[in-house]
Amino acid sequence: MSADEVIQKAVARAQRAPARFGPKGYTYTKLTVTEELDATGKIKERKERVYEVLFRSGETYLKLLQINGRPTGDTEMKNQSENQLKLGQLLGQPKAGKGDNRENFLTPDLVARFDFTLAGQSSLNGRPTYQIAFRPRTPEPSVHHILDRLLNRISGTLWIDAQEFEIAQADIQLRSEVDLLWGVAGSLKKMAFTLVRTRVADGVWFNTSSKGDFEGRKLLDSTRIKTRSRSTNFRPLA
Repeated sequence: MSADEVIQKAVARAQRAPARFGPKGYTYTKLTVTEELDATGKIKERKERVYEVLFRSGETYLKLLQINGRPTGDTEMKNQSENQLKLGQLLGQPKAGKGDNRENFLTPDLVARFDFTLAGQSSLNGRPTYQIAFRPRTPEPSVHHILDRLLNRISGTLWIDAQEFEIAQADIQLRSEVDLLWGVAGSLKKMAFTLVRTRVADGVWFNTSSKGDFEGRKLLDSTRIKTRSRSTNFRPLA
């Protein structure tokens, strides 16, 4: 199969995801760790968050349960909702009250922004995969949101399961610097991000871990942030 044929099968699979998960969906626990580093690489600030996650009808909803080991209060939960709304507005995502599509991010509009090349075939977690390299198309697709500007600067590799055409892993790098809000809010200079997805049941895949390393400028100050996450205890809703 060509790279484009593999990608189109993966997109078709992603569009049918809500039907495969059933009407009641899944729930699981997500742990995220965010570390802000100083110029010498030492940790300035570390935050560990625990979420209860609900996946239903193709959308994901997060409820913040703990920050640094202690239960969250009303103010912290309100701040989380406001931050999610602001981020969604910047990225051009749905309005408040709706979930996001982090489990089904492979859409026709997204893949139309990239060129794909078959780099080979390999085994990942004992399952055969297609290894697909991607990079932005030339000329660059149009920009409507901050996310579009970022997509025009990234490249990487996808490992797509050869039997079920699900993304099993994605490695993403930033090719050149990206300004945020025309450079006023800052810029992203370097980025390395890895996402791992796992088959948790027959035909059911979820994002199970990730790690990221980001360097840039926040207002006038240089910043470096490392992130990692792990999701566990996947179970269908009763």
